Amino acid sequence: MPTPTRVAVYAFDGVTTFHLAVPQMVFDEVRRQGLGDWETVLFGDRPGSIRTDEGLTLGEVAGPEAAAGADLVVVPSWSADGRRAQPDLVDLLVTAHARGATVVGLCLGALVVADTGLLAGRSAVTHWQAFDAMARRHPDVALDTSVLYIDHGDVLTSAGTASGIDACLHLVRTRLGATAANQVARSLVVAPHRLGGQAQYIERPLPASTERDPIADVQEWALTRLEGSLTVAELAAAAHMSRRTFIRAFQASTGTTPAVWVRSRRLDLARRLLESTDRPVDQVATACGFGNPVTLRQAFAAAFRTSPSEYRRQFSTRAGTGAA
Repeated sequence: MPTPTRVAVYAFDGVTTFHLAVPQMVFDEVRRQGLGDWETVLFGDRPGSIRTDEGLTLGEVAGPEAAAGADLVVVPSWSADGRRAQPDLVDLLVTAHARGATVVGLCLGALVVADTGLLAGRSAVTHWQAFDAMARRHPDVALDTSVLYIDHGDVLTSAGTASGIDACLHLVRTRLGATAANQVARSLVVAPHRLGGQAQYIERPLPASTERDPIADVQEWALTRLEGSLTVAELAAAAHMSRRTFIRAFQASTGTTPAVWVRSRRLDLARRLLESTDRPVDQVATACGFGNPVTLRQAFAAAFRTSPSEYRRQFSTRAGTGAA
């Protein structure tokens, strides 16, 4: 029989019920399925009750001492305002880590883990809406938009909301094996391992501009011509600038290069076509200026860690689609 595993999940006033339930749901299923002696306990800053964001009162939440012997200490989310973690919680997580526990920050809980210093000089992921806050607060943490979770062995962080399920299943997989994780996933009727990362969920609208400028004009011009050639020379000519001046002005205005911007806009169009039409992938590739499906698949995999066909299966708004 596998070694018993004790999981301590941090519960606080204002936590969303879903985030709090995710680790309990996955880890308790290990016990329910007879796959291992796993025990999950909720602990708070003090023993008693907490009130969730939805207005539910949860009683019999243990005090911080309940985390003392845990093998996994999980911060399942955090306050929406992104406030810094209180010193007592930071000390608890640092102490747990020092004695060998794995510290887990799911969704916004990654901010709390970063506040402990355990992610300094390492990569991490959190909900994409908190990327700016994380970057400002912890510039020594390398954020990754392309994955659902990052496991350093001693510290794990996950992307937004449902990615917590993926991260918890991963923890089951690393401790009990793929067969056990697959059985838990089947029982919960979720995918045992999802492809891609949250980059595919991020909206990237054009930045608002209060006055006309050559870069904004050429961006609008390019958006109507994504199916054709859009070289840097052609973009510069449309902006009535030299190639060198255009590149410099474009980077100053957008923070990226013309080539990267065009590729991102082509991918945005490809996502919309995959979601809303049943065009075959080769036609989508042509309509977006990729020329052929191989180039589209390569660009899609690099940007979103998934394929066009898999993306369509997940996000299509048309019943019965699935053309490859």
